Amino acid sequence: MAEKRKARILCIEDEAGMRDLLRLILESDGYLFLDARDGLEGLEKMRCEHPDLVLLDLMLPDVDGAELLLRKKQDPSIRDIPVIAVTALASPFDQIMWRRRTEIKAYVTKPFMRKQLLATIERVLGRQSGSADENPGVEQAPAPSSRRLGIRFRQ
Repeated sequence: MAEKRKARILCIEDEAGMRDLLRLILESDGYLFLDARDGLEGLEKMRCEHPDLVLLDLMLPDVDGAELLLRKKQDPSIRDIPVIAVTALASPFDQIMWRRRTEIKAYVTKPFMRKQLLATIERVLGRQSGSADENPGVEQAPAPSSRRLGIRFRQ
């Protein structure tokens, strides 16, 4: 039986240590890891490599996450690539604003658990391919501050 092809995931992250951690997690789970150190390089790699998914740090030098998402939306060749925010912006306000004003498919706050990240990736990729329903059983854990406030985020 042929093994199912794992997705190509582009990680746009300016911190080398975090890129290394994401590489370790993703490659150990069978994903093809691509990386970019800033927003401009990330946009170029999206256009050249056409990844199945992007993990995006929102706080990048030069072209930040907001600008990158705007440029992505304006480019038909990369517009439909799903994006998961992987960021230290952990407040409930940040999560609500980013999810409402952008086309981010999911939001993972740093620090994160390996299992949480992989479950979020699988859920987003499943939705993209149409193989999962809109209400999967996996729920992203809210940021600790939102948990204390009793706020729950719907996916």
